[in-house]
Amino acid sequence: MPGSLRIAIVGGGIGGLAAALALRKRGLDVSVFEQAEVLREIGAGVSIHPNAARLLRRVGLEDQLQKIGSPISGIALRTSQGKAIATPEGPAMPAFSGGDQGYNVHRADFLNLLFGALPKGTVTLGHRCIQLREEADRVRLSFANGASAEADVVIGADGIRSVIQRGIGLQSRPTSEGIMAYRGLIPAERLSWASDLKDPTLWLGFGRSFLLYPVARGRLINMVAFVPTDTDSEESWSAPGELKALGAEYAGWDQPVQDTISALEETYRWGIYDRAPLPYWSTKRITLMGDAAHPMVPHVGQGAGQSIEDGFTLAVLLEGCTTKEVADRLKLYETIRLERTSKVQALARAAGKLYRSEHDSAAEKAERFGEWIAQGTWVFKHDAERAAADALSESGR
Repeated sequence: MPGSLRIAIVGGGIGGLAAALALRKRGLDVSVFEQAEVLREIGAGVSIHPNAARLLRRVGLEDQLQKIGSPISGIALRTSQGKAIATPEGPAMPAFSGGDQGYNVHRADFLNLLFGALPKGTVTLGHRCIQLREEADRVRLSFANGASAEADVVIGADGIRSVIQRGIGLQSRPTSEGIMAYRGLIPAERLSWASDLKDPTLWLGFGRSFLLYPVARGRLINMVAFVPTDTDSEESWSAPGELKALGAEYAGWDQPVQDTISALEETYRWGIYDRAPLPYWSTKRITLMGDAAHPMVPHVGQGAGQSIEDGFTLAVLLEGCTTKEVADRLKLYETIRLERTSKVQALARAAGKLYRSEHDSAAEKAERFGEWIAQGTWVFKHDAERAAADALSESGR
């Protein structure tokens, strides 16, 4: 793409690949460098809510999302004993038109979808970035295998342990929420009631919550079980957990909860850590996105969605941008995205506290959820591309 900015994305996860798609759609020259030798994802579910799905729809991925995803229309809330929690506002999620459908997907399926939508050669595997040096007119990248690259803009999409984040003088400090999660996937055929599980179902109890939702068009059920802990757990999705310990946490809970745990062949522990917003994301030619910029606790299912919003925002702001304008555009990106993602981080933090609140009354929980849902509709209705275009117009850049 002669004349366009050369953009290097460090990290080939969901955010990095989505950003590459958005940038290419607007005619930008993009290369993705991923440290893994083989592109693969862990076995887990991920939510692509309407604020992210509408962006992917615009780059032609609606049909593929329908093929791999389980549609989301709401969430069912229950007490630990299975009693329905009906909020005053109705379903525990805003209603959306057909064109604003969200999906629960298997992470591996979704990653393969994004990878397959990019032209061959866009993603280079086996390239672990170990150093970057910003110069007046370019950024030089060095990789562990001895290779190097140059770019006009570098986007750090390399997660919570971001090399790019450290390279621009930042350090994100995690603090424990005092909880950990068990996660797992169960073939739907092992659960007699799985065919009735169309939307996510969340059981709420004293200091604990238990979430189930279908992925892979209903062939698999994704489980995330949040429990209290007073010890540090790995901030990893793949640390092995003990099924016996998981079962003990939910002894006496609703039968579907116990059935699910009994049907698991394995489970993994996931330490849940929070982080305060970073003071900045960008230098003149380098910026951050996704978990490298704004990791958040998972209680509103917006980790992937906010990362996708980042990528599409960058695409709007960098389209037609000259090398002399890069610094101003990255600063504008940081300004509009730091404000929004900080609010979503705070919402997720509050949601986790609500889920684990020590309220025995279903009516009391219902009232508090109704208030929370009313506050949270702005997350799903946001249009990141429109917000970026408006901000660019208002800035006069």
